[in-house]
Amino acid sequence: MKPALILSGGGARAAYQVGVLKALAEMLPPNTSNPFPIICGTSAGAINALWLASHPENFAEAVRELEQIWSQLTPKDVFKADGFSIFKGLMHLGCSLFNGGISDTTPLSLFDNTPLKTLLKKNIRFERLNDAIQSGKLDAISITAMGYHSGESVSFFQGHSGLQNWKRSRRSGVACQLNLDHLMASTALPTIFPAVHINREYFGDGAIRQGSPISAALHLGASKILVIGVSGNRSPKHWAKRETLNHSPSMAQIMGHLFNSAFIDALENDIEHMERVNHLLKQIPDEQRQLTKLDLKVIESLIISPSQALDAIAANKLQALPKGLKFALKAVGASRKGGGAGIASYLLFTPRFTEALITLGYRDTLWDKDKVLRFFK
Repeated sequence: MKPALILSGGGARAAYQVGVLKALAEMLPPNTSNPFPIICGTSAGAINALWLASHPENFAEAVRELEQIWSQLTPKDVFKADGFSIFKGLMHLGCSLFNGGISDTTPLSLFDNTPLKTLLKKNIRFERLNDAIQSGKLDAISITAMGYHSGESVSFFQGHSGLQNWKRSRRSGVACQLNLDHLMASTALPTIFPAVHINREYFGDGAIRQGSPISAALHLGASKILVIGVSGNRSPKHWAKRETLNHSPSMAQIMGHLFNSAFIDALENDIEHMERVNHLLKQIPDEQRQLTKLDLKVIESLIISPSQALDAIAANKLQALPKGLKFALKAVGASRKGGGAGIASYLLFTPRFTEALITLGYRDTLWDKDKVLRFFK
């Protein structure tokens, strides 16, 4: 049985994954090496995926170091958040309108994420990936990005020699030596951070048009999967207590739903599809299933996602943002009143927010301890 770890995207929301990983590390025996031969990451989840893949010797130690990085993260570590830089980004976007919406110099974006590139270059050791694969501690690591020209979701993967490229409708898998460009492309939130040129085209955030987030893990040989989501959709909804809003949705609220549709909906739909297929396959006796010669098998899965709405947590942490960023977000309705805290949750790289998500992920996983232990049996 080859377990795969699937880490979805979501900007600062990916801190939740660190809390889940922290609880997993405590449940496993001391000094356990990487328990996931296959690791797949998208967007900010790609950062966590590459960190784990490049530190396979001691899982608990790798998670402790990852938690330290996320707990100390500030907006200035990810993008230039001062007022002048934000104004410069707005001017860059505005000037492109006089050139057919195209920039002839640098890719269009609201923020300059050069600080993130510097941080990742310092902390992610890509040269260790091949060592981990050669030592047998890792079968494959996959990072997904979206091609702006082709509209194709591409899973760039690095693994053992037996793995083959794949091609499906609007998605493919390409073997390569992963580097910083692949990671920056996968984390390039659309319009927020600049696209990255790789080979034939520019690539952006991997969650966009990722119709089947689970497929890469299956192509790479996974027989069971652990998915760490960031939606908060399993948190209880008190319909009778819903607040009545008398104003139309703010720009931030609209953008928040668009981002959610990209980062969350596809993963949840793919999980539902997998569970339906599993249910149908379990109704067919093994002998008859083998006679069909279809390459279908039951995939064991464990999904861990926030028990609380992350938008609500973000709404209470907005004061920790730099003044320039806070003003820009408030102007488009990213506030409790405007109902657009969801979009802010993708950019809330502050210790107050990330530590809250790490704590939530840790508690949620402890709550599912029995399921986790069964998964690793």
